Amino acid sequence: MDFQLSDDQRALRSGMRDLLGAVFDRDPLRAAVEREGALDRSLWRELGAAGFFALRLPEEAGGVGLGLPEAVLLFEEAGRALLPGPLVATHLAAGLVKGAAEGEAVVTAVAGELPVAHLAEADAVLVVDGRASGLPGEAWGLEVLPGKTEGAEVLSGEALRAFVAAARPVRSMDPLTPLHRAPADAKPAPAASERTRADAERAPAATERAPAHAGRFRFEAALLTAAEQLGSAARTTEAAVQHAGEREQFGSPIGSFQAVKHLCADMLARTEPARAAVYAAAVTGDPVEIAAAKLLADEAAVRNARDCLQIHGGMGFTWEADVHLHLKRAWLRAASWLTGAGAEELLAAGLGTAGRLPRSSAAYGRPVGEAGGGG
Repeated sequence: MDFQLSDDQRALRSGMRDLLGAVFDRDPLRAAVEREGALDRSLWRELGAAGFFALRLPEEAGGVGLGLPEAVLLFEEAGRALLPGPLVATHLAAGLVKGAAEGEAVVTAVAGELPVAHLAEADAVLVVDGRASGLPGEAWGLEVLPGKTEGAEVLSGEALRAFVAAARPVRSMDPLTPLHRAPADAKPAPAASERTRADAERAPAATERAPAHAGRFRFEAALLTAAEQLGSAARTTEAAVQHAGEREQFGSPIGSFQAVKHLCADMLARTEPARAAVYAAAVTGDPVEIAAAKLLADEAAVRNARDCLQIHGGMGFTWEADVHLHLKRAWLRAASWLTGAGAEELLAAGLGTAGRLPRSSAAYGRPVGEAGGGG
């Protein structure tokens, strides 16, 4: 069995890297920081024209007709470039929210306890698991997304404006990601690990591979976020190695010192297992494998950014260096969609109930062989 990327997949990844290198290099990145994370709508539309959001829509619906393995490659490149904005939510809303596939609409999401990213600029908000928590649809004008997954609804128009007015801005650790705290009655249902035993007993049994309260949306979002983390981990590894080869101390490159060599080797040793896990989870779509991929990618992104900062020394702590931007974004992503604790609970449940969860991507609506090219 060949697990190497196909020529088409390599070309797709290379094309996205070239595009982002042309339209979002360091100068636009720093300009975005100065704008406090405000989105560049022209860049968003350029991503839409390149098929970033419509990648997995069928060709007859105006999409590219590819699958999760290809989407992971694009999100990995977005993570490398520190591309700002609610990329995951807009990608998953393509074909369901008008203008999302083309990059004409910015779509964000309310999920879990994490504040909502880029809410003030959003044209629509996905509320994940809102109805499961007893959120009255009449209060916010929620519309169920057709054919997507249970527990995901959309806010737009007057309902969205009321929602934004009721939300509260909060300070973000990432200067590229403005955040708002959602209204208290718009928070989704707690994760399975946070529910009481009585709640679990009242809930219907989970007969699909994904737990009934979560559905496909949350797991796909976690996987695409893990892909962004992977891209960031790879980029900070490259930056650390480059700096270690250029920076001299005591007449020698610092990369010749054993302590620095070990840090760089550790960074690579975290990145490559995370890459294998993310790529494999993209092919199978299995929630347990997605949980493992998210755990490994979160660790690689956060720890690699910290080690990269360490290798850069005093310069790494300055605002002018880009290392801290990778670290802050990695912290934020690690808390979104599937946290470390939630992933560990899912992995533990998978070990304790072997055979209970189906191990194919049939629950995602397609066989593995139709995942979009394989990986």
